[in-house]
Amino acid sequence: MGPINWVAVVLAAVAASAVLWLFWRGRAVPLWTWTLSLVPAAMLGHALAQIGPDKLAAKPHLYWMQSSGLALAIVIPALWLAGTKNGVPARETGRDSLAFLLAYLAMGAVFRLLG
Repeated sequence: MGPINWVAVVLAAVAASAVLWLFWRGRAVPLWTWTLSLVPAAMLGHALAQIGPDKLAAKPHLYWMQSSGLALAIVIPALWLAGTKNGVPARETGRDSLAFLLAYLAMGAVFRLLG
């Protein structure tokens, strides 16, 4: 296991929050909600550290596989379950799902750029 890149964790959280902010049409979002992005960014940083820098250097596509995998396997199904329970229109849930997928891919890109 390699070390967790904490600078990348913080910048990945910022990138993910920025993507979500853009999707939500720049509506005012309380600052504390941006800090929530630190949790999945740290989780992704840990997963990438487990893979190790040597393997990531040889297979850089793993950055996006890991980040999109988290979104597709955990976040998006949870959005749909919660949306269905609360009567959120499918179109809105679909748009939010796309926003979260892009946010997670942005996190993967930050980790890739910062190695």
